[in-house]
Amino acid sequence: MRLLYGSINEALHSVLPICAIVLLLSISLSPVMPGVMVMFLFGAMLIIFGMSIFTIGSSISMEPLGEGIGIQLSKSRKKVLPVFICFIVGVLITIAEPDLTVLAEKVPSINNWVLIMLVALGVGIFLAVAFLKARFKIKLAHILVPLYALVLILACLPYIPGLNIGSKEFIPTAFDSGGVTTGPITVPFIMALGAGLASMRKDKHSAEDSFGLVALCSIGPILSVMVLSLIAKPNPVNDTAETIIENVNTRQAFLKFLDPHTGILKYFEEVTLAFLPIVGMFIVYQLIFKRFNKLQVIRICIGFSYTYFGLVLFLTGANVGFMPAGQLIGEVIANSSFKFALIPIGMLLGYFVVSAEPAVHSLKKQVAEVTNGAISQRSIGLALSIGVAVSVGLAMIRVLTGVSILPIIIIGYIIPLVITFFVPPIYTGIAFDSGGVASGPMATTFILPFAIGACNALGGNVMTDAFGIVAMIAMTPLITIQVLGLIGKTRQDRMMKRIHSEIEQIDDGILYYDEEVQSND
Repeated sequence: MRLLYGSINEALHSVLPICAIVLLLSISLSPVMPGVMVMFLFGAMLIIFGMSIFTIGSSISMEPLGEGIGIQLSKSRKKVLPVFICFIVGVLITIAEPDLTVLAEKVPSINNWVLIMLVALGVGIFLAVAFLKARFKIKLAHILVPLYALVLILACLPYIPGLNIGSKEFIPTAFDSGGVTTGPITVPFIMALGAGLASMRKDKHSAEDSFGLVALCSIGPILSVMVLSLIAKPNPVNDTAETIIENVNTRQAFLKFLDPHTGILKYFEEVTLAFLPIVGMFIVYQLIFKRFNKLQVIRICIGFSYTYFGLVLFLTGANVGFMPAGQLIGEVIANSSFKFALIPIGMLLGYFVVSAEPAVHSLKKQVAEVTNGAISQRSIGLALSIGVAVSVGLAMIRVLTGVSILPIIIIGYIIPLVITFFVPPIYTGIAFDSGGVASGPMATTFILPFAIGACNALGGNVMTDAFGIVAMIAMTPLITIQVLGLIGKTRQDRMMKRIHSEIEQIDDGILYYDEEVQSND
């Protein structure tokens, strides 16, 4: 009961600031219809309880399963089989990610299943690469630098005059797909898998290898959709505008949550399909390796049920309650004489929205555990909030001006890639993992609709001006977390210099004392 109380308290602290901001906007710059506000508030309640239950369930089901599979793979002396298993696991768990489905439904120029399968293949390939990295003790920076260099080169090709290679409209979607892949289902599992792979190593770098899997699984989808952008043309987009909820009364607004096509029943179905591959993996793993005893199996099954119901409540609240409010607020502000207020409002929303991401809590918890509290949850949370606030502010500038995402992405990735050579490797892994976890369902169901609503109101191109915001949310934490590492390293270096200086002074004093004694003798 104490665990549930603590989880609810944490969820309240994450979601209430967002509610306060929306309520203030609704009585000032962006008045909304009563039905939309009822949906938003009820959605907030579902998100709070859903996040609370999900966090508990994930810690007692997804994390032990992922860590167990990681330990078993690290024990295997075979070379090909573990790589193939990682590939299959990556594909299955990505198809199971409801966050990816949300994005696929919003992209009008690509068939849903084409996008989902491309992203799943990308994650599968790079989860296998992550296993090889751990097996052969390759530094994460040595993999990320050339891969992101390749990504940036591919992103530039459609913009080069005369080449006629690829489509510019796919570029923001490619970067967005890398962000949403690592959602509430995949992150706890993949991070636990990384901890399992690293746990069998006893060297001083084992903690560093606990992180980085999310980062590698994020870059796979970017590359796969980039390749699609070079060989395919987008489908024509007739209407990119989303439907904003009409002026319904409070009872009709509540009934939206029970609608069989858009309400909670839809998410029961989606999460059921998402969980089938994961439950299947657990059954097969337990039958083959018999890692868990009877009580542990019961505990994990209870954890699965918590995770299942928590995710259903969270996704229902986010999609039915938060999405219409986010889009309507963006549209109303963009249509007003205060349209440039989109920038500070977006930054304020971004600062608080990231703390409501379920996967962020998993990341902060694992960072604190692996580093024995040396890197605190509070510092990671603050760095994430600052990074996401900056990224949403830049995204709003794009919506207002129509400036291309390419220069922002190029500069935004070059900076953290350069910093990787100056910070402790563990911060590189945490930073690139944090980019994936920051761009979760709250980003796709509230911040992205906020940008789409503003873009539609301003008459912009949704594919090039609004999409890409999830990618930018995934990008800026790479900088802020590593800057946190630089600050920590600088403080540590100063402390070591002070300690060495004090030791030298003590040594000098001892030497002087010895000389005095000898001279007296």
